[in-house]
Amino acid sequence: MALLLCLGMTAALARGCLHCHNNFSDRFSFYRHHVNLKSWWVGDIPVSGALLTEWSQDTMRELHLAIPAEITREKLEQVARIVYQKMDQLYQGKMYFPGYFPNELRAIFREQVHLIQNAIIESRIDCQRHCGIFQYETISCNNCTDSHVVCFGYNCESSEQWEAAVQGLLSYISDWHKQDTSMSLVSPSFTCLEPQHLANLTLENASECLTQH
Repeated sequence: MALLLCLGMTAALARGCLHCHNNFSDRFSFYRHHVNLKSWWVGDIPVSGALLTEWSQDTMRELHLAIPAEITREKLEQVARIVYQKMDQLYQGKMYFPGYFPNELRAIFREQVHLIQNAIIESRIDCQRHCGIFQYETISCNNCTDSHVVCFGYNCESSEQWEAAVQGLLSYISDWHKQDTSMSLVSPSFTCLEPQHLANLTLENASECLTQH
């Protein structure tokens, strides 16, 4: 089983990945402004308005990711295109019967959460197609700034590539530790990755070693 080692990342509360899309503010401002035209029942209006207002915060609460919410621009664009299309279709309808409109908003919201989860996880899984330390550009959903993800790929085609990859990992960890001495990254269990042990090192043993950190 391929394993990803995600380095230098800590989970943080975020606003919501879709919030970082450049059309989010205009789109959701329009949706909130026109929500009172979409239901025969006055009770739907405050419920729908709250769903739209808290969309970003609720998104992060529902993601339940063990890794930070950092998404590539390409995948963010794909998610935004799908969400906006479904929202626009919903808003093109006439007045809806009681309860229908907020239920449809919730359905779009849940699909959006699922799309974002998949987008973030798929990018991490793609790391296994590389050998050694790999980095890709993302947007941090925490503050919508450019960021990057560093991970370790196991798709090495030879023992020489694997040894070079592990040595690169050790160098990365060493450099990272020098930059942040407040974090204890050097552990006795990393001896499994030291040069004298590389000859007999299996993928399973390396995975076990790395996942302890």
